[in-house]
Amino acid sequence: MTDVREQVRARYAAAARAVTGGAGAACCGPAAQAVEVDERFGAGRYDAATTEDLPEEAVLASLGCGNPIAVADLREGERVLDLGSGGGIDVLLSARRVGPTGFVHGVDMTDEMLDLARANAARAGVTNVEFRKGTIEDLPLDDATVDVVISNCVVNLSTDKPAVLAETSRVLVLGGRIGISDVVAEDDVTPAQRAERGSYVGCIAGALSRAEYLEGLAAAGFTDASVTFTHEVAPGLHGAIVRATKPRGPGGAPPR
Repeated sequence: MTDVREQVRARYAAAARAVTGGAGAACCGPAAQAVEVDERFGAGRYDAATTEDLPEEAVLASLGCGNPIAVADLREGERVLDLGSGGGIDVLLSARRVGPTGFVHGVDMTDEMLDLARANAARAGVTNVEFRKGTIEDLPLDDATVDVVISNCVVNLSTDKPAVLAETSRVLVLGGRIGISDVVAEDDVTPAQRAERGSYVGCIAGALSRAEYLEGLAAAGFTDASVTFTHEVAPGLHGAIVRATKPRGPGGAPPR
């Protein structure tokens, strides 16, 4: 677990340095270096109108496999958490959606990405955000403090996904929800086959299957879970939208 985490940290740090050096970089898919736009990953998953007002550095640092903002149905005044916030693109887009009465937290374990994200927020003049250092297996937030959890191609990088899902449930309020973009395998693609088709730090080898994802969400107490494939990223593996809800509890307790 430690070796994989350090490999991921090193690759994301290299990606952040590449962006601040003036070139785009990819963590998922191709090696972390200056690359042409890959429509399976990164900025290619957003339409130009969505990102036109963001700092160029935030767009270049987009390393995900989807656009969780498009599926999370964020509302004015909500509190949002982005798991593995990277250069901050999804935090900044979320801040726009929730407005001045809402707030967005970003958690990342890489100092270089945190520095880049904070600089991007300052460039954008966005103040209803914060970026905290931490891991997605041990989130630096109190219980029941956010309404929505989003993430963009990061859960697959964890070697302890049950802990990630349990922590996600812990920080959500009753009735809270998740809207995650991730790489997910077809159910008949074995872990060995996933490893043959891509590396762990390339977002392939560590991907859960659709059935494994749904089982993990259920084990963490989520309901109304769904995993919807959006586009193929490798044979038998897809970018996917993952949605689920934390039950409201006895009597249908409200989210707040």
